[in-house]
Amino acid sequence: MHIRTAAAVAAFLVGAVWCAGAQDAQQVKVTPLASARTTAIGQPITLPRQDVEVRAWLYEIAVGAVLEVHKHPFPRYAYVLAGTLRVFDKENARTFEYSAGDFVVEMVDTWHYGANIGSEPVRLLVIDQVEDGRSNTILFK
Repeated sequence: MHIRTAAAVAAFLVGAVWCAGAQDAQQVKVTPLASARTTAIGQPITLPRQDVEVRAWLYEIAVGAVLEVHKHPFPRYAYVLAGTLRVFDKENARTFEYSAGDFVVEMVDTWHYGANIGSEPVRLLVIDQVEDGRSNTILFK
């Protein structure tokens, strides 16, 4: 193939891909929900240095339920789908309240617990970033 012909074909393909991408962009709406550089208590968010496993969970917490005191050794993020959750920072005597639409960057290595303080079940999409094979919840003994 001649160099000019190859360049013309390449330009056509790039243009075709760009146009297809522009059409797809009209059908896809991306809404930023949150951005954070620190956890709820101000700890910096850092990238892990080991092999990492990402896990996603759907939590459903009944009305009036209180979770056990626990901590997370690795980053945990949650998006509140429904309900109202109050989180109690046991070590620093603070509380945080989260409702549907809130993004939670949980505290790391700090004893805390949550309670459903609303009139409907709390539903959370939870994402953990952990060392491969490790748990991200340690219960207070």
